[in-house]
Amino acid sequence: MKHLKAANNNKDEHKEREASGLAQALKAFGVLGGVGIFFAVVIGICIFIGAMADDFLGLEYGGKLTGIVLGFPIAFYLTYKQLKGII
Repeated sequence: MKHLKAANNNKDEHKEREASGLAQALKAFGVLGGVGIFFAVVIGICIFIGAMADDFLGLEYGGKLTGIVLGFPIAFYLTYKQLKGII
């Protein structure tokens, strides 16, 4: 009888560990997915501002390229600041 209770306890502990592992994986997926979307939106905004500068100043692709070049460091910095509070 004790062996059955011990076996059931081991199964319950194993299921709890699997459930907590799944919960951690889903949380990590959510955080990383949100970071990816945030990263893409920041770069997209920088490209949009660069396109507006192209139209206003009569540049061909200089504004868009500048938006891309400035968008990546800005996105990295803002992502770092955002994740610093989580990690």
